[in-house]
Amino acid sequence: MGSTSSMLTQYDIEEVQDHCNHAFSQQEIVSLYHRFCQLDRNGGGFVSADEFMSVPEFAVNPLSQRLLRMLDGLNFKEFVAFLSAFSPRTSLQEKIEFIFRVYDTDCNGKVAFDDILSILRDLTGSFMTEQQRQVCTLDFRFLLGLSHDIAILAWA
Repeated sequence: MGSTSSMLTQYDIEEVQDHCNHAFSQQEIVSLYHRFCQLDRNGGGFVSADEFMSVPEFAVNPLSQRLLRMLDGLNFKEFVAFLSAFSPRTSLQEKIEFIFRVYDTDCNGKVAFDDILSILRDLTGSFMTEQQRQVCTLDFRFLLGLSHDIAILAWA
C-alpha cells in the first residue's frame, strides 16, 4: 500500500477495514483506492492539500481549509479513516469526535467561543459583519448561561 501504483491485496483491504472500524465494505475500499490513486497525481502514496483542492465539491466547502488541516499528507489508510466519518455505518460517537476535531480550531481539546467565532467566519464569509458574528456568539453564550472564558465543549 506504500505506492499508489501497486494493487491492494486482500490483506490490505482487511487491514484498512479494521482501521476504519468496518465503515466501508471491501468493494467500497477498492473504489476508494481507485479514487485515492486519481488524487495522488505524483504517485507518492500520499494526497496533499493541493490534490484535495482539485475536487470541486471539496474546494467550494466553506470548511475546506479546516478539513485540509486534518487531511494534508494522508496515506490511503488515513484517507479511508477520514472519509469513514461520513459513512452511515460509522457510530454517532465517532461522528461527534470528528466534528469536534473540525470545530476545535486551535487543537487544544476544547471548543471555545473563539473557535465558534472562527467557524462562523468561515461559514458566513462576507454575508455577516464581524460585529454581527460577535453579537451572535454573545447571544449564544447568553442562551447557554456561559461566560466568555468558559469552553463550550472539552474532549476528555
